[in-house]
Amino acid sequence: MTFLLGFEITAHTFGVGIVKNGKILANLRSAYTTEKGGIIPMDAVAHHKKKKYSTYEEALKKANIKEKDIDAIAFSQGPGLAPCLLVGMKFTQEIAEKLKVPIVPVNHCIAHLEIGRITGAKDPVMLYASGANTQIIAYASGKFRIFGETLDVGVGNFIDNFARNAGVGFPGGPKVQEMAEKGKTLVEIPYRIKGMDVAFSGILTNLRQKIQSKKYNLNDLAYSLQEVVFAMLVEISERALAHTGKKELLLGGRVGCNKRLQEMCSIMCKERKAKFFCPPNDLLTDNGSMIAYLGEILFKNGEFIFLKDIDKIDIAPRQRTDDVEIKYR
Repeated sequence: MTFLLGFEITAHTFGVGIVKNGKILANLRSAYTTEKGGIIPMDAVAHHKKKKYSTYEEALKKANIKEKDIDAIAFSQGPGLAPCLLVGMKFTQEIAEKLKVPIVPVNHCIAHLEIGRITGAKDPVMLYASGANTQIIAYASGKFRIFGETLDVGVGNFIDNFARNAGVGFPGGPKVQEMAEKGKTLVEIPYRIKGMDVAFSGILTNLRQKIQSKKYNLNDLAYSLQEVVFAMLVEISERALAHTGKKELLLGGRVGCNKRLQEMCSIMCKERKAKFFCPPNDLLTDNGSMIAYLGEILFKNGEFIFLKDIDKIDIAPRQRTDDVEIKYR
């Protein structure tokens, strides 16, 4: 029996997950939010420091285990906001030293992909749509390869920025979805695909100008944003399916919680006779369970750091998905 503890602290979420033999026993999270404006890294850090012990203890109670039952601790090494990653690394080291267990560094993006296994997906193309990341990923020749990605900002940060300009707080995604559901008119905005890549900064500038002009209904702008930007993401996902010959599309990342994006992906997959997979929302948003889930796979494959080498552990704020060698497949 292996109990894997996972800490997710890459940005706004402090997440704790506990997994045993691929089964999620606990998935607790505490998220930093604002009423107005975007994420302030040092405020997020203060939130995480305040919530770390209570969230950890609550996860142990949820899993109905004791600290002594934990066999190893996985943590999100990167990519992410360095101040937040440091909180996660130091807390992991603290608990690991207390429990005398090894540590498993985990790539945040790959964790989003691997947790998709619980849906039944076996060899998918993943549309990874999160705050800072927007990538089309598939496994090939020992690594998760990036077949397309954003050239500027992640789609989640783009939506949050639109929401900030529209006068709502962080995270903006759920609020923009609510606004879009009330929208009725498709407003013309740029459509920016460059090969297999996408770009959002020009679209954001266009939307900001429209908001400032006060000539457009905000709900219509939110509706138009979703229709255009999600169509871009679905288009490059379909191209990746065609290029790789794979027959499965997996949605990952917090923007994947959007019902309209799920609907558009599902329609595309039906049209090309592919299968569409989407985890539940609590596994799409940043969470500790995905870190523990991948951590268990790595731990059982012997990919961990012994306690005696704890000082060699570091964060990797800019680590790319395709930087990581996959040894367990």
